Amino acid sequence: MLALEDLHYASETPYPPVQAEMQNPAYAKAMLDNIGGNTSEMSAISLYIYNHLITGSHKDIAEVFKKVSIVEMRHLDIFGKLALQLGEDPKLWTQHGCKKVYWSPCYNQYPKDLSSLMYNVINGEKAAISKYQHQITYIRDENIIANLQRIILDERIHVEIFEQIYTACCS
Repeated sequence: MLALEDLHYASETPYPPVQAEMQNPAYAKAMLDNIGGNTSEMSAISLYIYNHLITGSHKDIAEVFKKVSIVEMRHLDIFGKLALQLGEDPKLWTQHGCKKVYWSPCYNQYPKDLSSLMYNVINGEKAAISKYQHQITYIRDENIIANLQRIILDERIHVEIFEQIYTACCS
């Protein structure tokens, strides 16, 4: 169904260096949310590993989830490094008011039928893009902005890949 050798799971644009200008508690909290919030890289990675396992009868689709999860791991690493540089402990958590809340697998939905599964991951990627675009509107650290913009390129590729799968298998 899919020509895996033709797919690129990440943009060919190089990632910028990961170097925050200075510590900033507000930006650090945003990076923590990208690590361990509801719409986060950890949520994407865990969901894609799960999807890789349950789509095993569709070997090409399972392989796509595995490879996309690897790209998401790179994003998790970038956000973790930024959170640390900005002054936060990069645990798998986010901040709600004054309280830290650990990431939970209950943040994910786990549909099993392929159509619902693909619809879920497409919407998840779009939500991540929207979140990162929103962060760009208030963050004034050029390096963080550059990293967010670069990660958005990858997330858009993931949307395209997942939409191709949806069109080929679910419509």
